[in-house]
Amino acid sequence: MSAEATARPGTSAGAARRLRSVLLVWAAVLAATNLAIKTLAETLLTGGATTDLGLLNIRLLYNPGVAFSLGADLAPWIIIAVTGLIIAALTWYAISSAPAMTGLSRAGAALLLGGAAGNFIDRLDGHGVVDYLHTGWFPTFNLADVFVTTGVALYILGTILAPRPRNGD
Repeated sequence: MSAEATARPGTSAGAARRLRSVLLVWAAVLAATNLAIKTLAETLLTGGATTDLGLLNIRLLYNPGVAFSLGADLAPWIIIAVTGLIIAALTWYAISSAPAMTGLSRAGAALLLGGAAGNFIDRLDGHGVVDYLHTGWFPTFNLADVFVTTGVALYILGTILAPRPRNGD
């Protein structure tokens, strides 16, 4: 079954291509923004510098694992390979189902893919992901982590709030 066949009613093949393209462009913009901010954090926070902003502190940390440092003892190539496969699968699913998604779900998918890609690219040097946002009560994280978490929430919310087809439609 083609992706166009599963698109929302009234979505042409051209519109479906545009929806997919917009999703990918936004994901790329978010990944690039994340990587630029990580570069800035590395430049400004070398030598253990910290900035106290009250509830949030800015400090540099490298996470060789994935969420909450899980897998930090594994070889970097294993983390890179596994996360690369997961991102490839997520990208394929998001691209193929984008025409059928609500706008909220597509926004969530763009955030999820942008954050995941930003962390993946950051990880490729073998040093781990640059984290710089610290609360004191939660593990240190970065903007890509915020993108991923927010993206998943928006995707789920968009799916739950999507209009349901009526019987006979």
